[in-house]
Amino acid sequence: MDSLAATALPDLWDRLTGTQPAPGLWVVVTTLAAALAVVVPHPVWRISRNAITIAHEGGHGLLALLTGRQLTGIRLHSDTSGLTVSRGKPYGAGMILTAAAGYPAPSLLGLGGAALLAADRVTLLLWVATALLLAMLVMIRNAYGVLTVVLAGGTFLLVSWLAQPQVQAAFGYAVVWFLLLGGVRPAFELQARRSRGGAGDSDADQLSRLTHVPAGLWLLLFHAVSLCSLIGGGRWLLEG
Repeated sequence: MDSLAATALPDLWDRLTGTQPAPGLWVVVTTLAAALAVVVPHPVWRISRNAITIAHEGGHGLLALLTGRQLTGIRLHSDTSGLTVSRGKPYGAGMILTAAAGYPAPSLLGLGGAALLAADRVTLLLWVATALLLAMLVMIRNAYGVLTVVLAGGTFLLVSWLAQPQVQAAFGYAVVWFLLLGGVRPAFELQARRSRGGAGDSDADQLSRLTHVPAGLWLLLFHAVSLCSLIGGGRWLLEG
């Protein structure tokens, strides 16, 4: 038993930290087209946006923990909205960073994923994503949220363990393209709602009240992060 564990652990570590063959350009372009197909059409986006909400609320939760706030729970709803609740001072840098983390989170995750794929670390990407989803699951406080996170984490786990390397690579590229592209759309949706007089309690408006910086400037920051991530990450994927 001990010898089996001694053999298995190094093999597992090598699998996690090793590199995998880069897919052909046609795979990269095909997964880009597939990501566009689930981000651009509105009927499909109403469903696929759930994955962006997971990343959005995860961003709030992660920054809450990193800034010393007490994360009490995360809720994900079937209308693709979400809510992250943390305890701590209702002002100051920790609260500002926590509130600001949601909209940039999907794009920054996509950018980090693109860096891993450009370095041919497909398996590492899949395992990191699985670990993040498992960590988030602990903080989910409603049934729909548990269902969506379990389905997402289970998909990553199955692909990382059972799929062939070519399938893993295609899946990884599709996910990263989706995060990069899907991270752009929510800021434009928020801008449209605000132009109609809605979304008065959005992240941008909360940040405006916290910092006395106009909500429009925070919205501009969200646009800048998502678009720069798409450009930089897309370049890494296409050149990798």
